[in-house]
Amino acid sequence: MTTILRIDGSARTEGSVTRDLTGRLVSRLGESNPDARVVTRDLLDGIPLLDNAATVGTALPAEDRTSAQVEALVESDALVAEFLEADFVVLGSPIYNFSVPAAVKAYFDQIARAGLTFKYTEGMPVGLVPDRPTYVVVASGGVGIGSDYDFATPYVRQFLGFLGIGNVHIVGADMLNFDAEAALARAGDQIDAALMATSGV
Repeated sequence: MTTILRIDGSARTEGSVTRDLTGRLVSRLGESNPDARVVTRDLLDGIPLLDNAATVGTALPAEDRTSAQVEALVESDALVAEFLEADFVVLGSPIYNFSVPAAVKAYFDQIARAGLTFKYTEGMPVGLVPDRPTYVVVASGGVGIGSDYDFATPYVRQFLGFLGIGNVHIVGADMLNFDAEAALARAGDQIDAALMATSGV
């Protein structure tokens, strides 16, 4: 069965542009993949921050972890399994203060696991996540996507690439505070283009 993983990182539950656009994208993906199941991960529900037990535990073989370390990694293990199972990933991440929301960074910290989603080699780390279509919905009030002030989209691309995902499509509704109608129109066009680019996947 095809799985679509929807990840919402906005702190807003009402009037959120990224939530609206991720919903639209997931709906469109569902139309072309009628057998798909949608798994929703709302980061507003809470993502644990890394602590000492989790950080130390990730560096140890599973059989050598203490009970506290095992417990500290329960949520991370579940998030990694959920992420690896997805055939399509739709991530909504507004730009807060020039970068991603803290919840998105916390989520990335939980799924970046040596031996599970990447591995170390003699030369450089290698991603272990099989490539899959990944749509990153970004909204901003006053930061232009791709501008010198946008530290969010390069970071997300770098992180996903680090895990092995290169099939990344950015859907941007930027500069909303200046011309929301134009920004939403651009985002709609980018959704069409992203889905067309991955229609054969």
